[in-house]
Amino acid sequence: MRKRFLYAAVVLLVTGVGVTVLQNQASAHGAMMVPGSRTYFCWKDGLSGTNGAIIPKNPACAAAVAQSGTTPLYNWFAVLRSDGGGRMAGFIPDGQLCSGGTGGPYDFTGYNLPRNDWPVTHLTAGASMRFDYNNWAKHPGTFSLYITKNTWSPTRALAWSDLESTPFSQVVNPESVGGPGTNDGRYSWTGNLPSGKSGRHLIYSVWSRSDSQETFYGCSDVTFDGGNGEVTGVGDGTTTPPTTPPTTPPTTGPTTPPPTGAGCSAMYSITGAWSNGFQGEVMVHAGSTPVNNWTVSWTFPGSQTVSQLWSGKYTGSGSLATVKNESWNGSIAANSHTTFGFLGSGTAPTTVQNLTCTTP
Repeated sequence: MRKRFLYAAVVLLVTGVGVTVLQNQASAHGAMMVPGSRTYFCWKDGLSGTNGAIIPKNPACAAAVAQSGTTPLYNWFAVLRSDGGGRMAGFIPDGQLCSGGTGGPYDFTGYNLPRNDWPVTHLTAGASMRFDYNNWAKHPGTFSLYITKNTWSPTRALAWSDLESTPFSQVVNPESVGGPGTNDGRYSWTGNLPSGKSGRHLIYSVWSRSDSQETFYGCSDVTFDGGNGEVTGVGDGTTTPPTTPPTTPPTTGPTTPPPTGAGCSAMYSITGAWSNGFQGEVMVHAGSTPVNNWTVSWTFPGSQTVSQLWSGKYTGSGSLATVKNESWNGSIAANSHTTFGFLGSGTAPTTVQNLTCTTP
């Protein structure tokens, strides 16, 4: 049975076959997914096994859990103030921006820690990109993204004076895709990243609802190094970021069309490439009936290997790659889809061989 995340009022009914979670009607909930916020990436980093235990591997995430516990990460989308009303400086104290202060429903203070080893998204200054914000509970409002000044250092906790005074991207009621009530459902919009930036920075997000005073805050660690959205520091944190700007990715279409009946199918594409490395994405589609669990496999045409993968459980044997769903994205509604991504070594293959998707 698919897991649901814990809110303030939760009743657990433990039976011989599993755990049933009953939860109150949620207020709005959400957090940056691209570029991922600290709470989102630390949640993904800490997921382990089939019982939903959170065991961080990233040292910054582990330090945050040591300070704040794991309960906040089960509610990674709830860095909020119910009385925020869109307020920022003068409302949340310096040094507490990433936790939304201390007046929210959960203790996120561990995510204010000044460290340079948080999970990070690699970007190119001035480039256009798609921003994703989780829409666990959907509500209208304004999304504003701020960037740190060039004088900011990750060795000190974020203060309001560290942020540029105006947002580099702001949108009202962006498109909602998938969900709500799912980990992959999102608000999405396209905008340009700020120019004149290099090295480590923070993107600070503020979602101010227009139908209530509830306001959400979040910190996303990024580095402007010519990257194309690659993520490092989630999992074992050993993936080396690209050292050269990515080239224009090869144009790739779906290897397999979405299924029209029962079962699932997979579509493979390249989203970025650089010298001796690439980033890929696979969309897993359900047909006219829901999918409960899935397994995708393919064979690389050369000596390519997967060096890091997210939103799936990867095993490899020679050129054969096999990916099974995580506990939280195994269920796909009829005629819907989920995605997983990966970083690979070697020359980016525009197509792969024997791409299949199977269900139990």
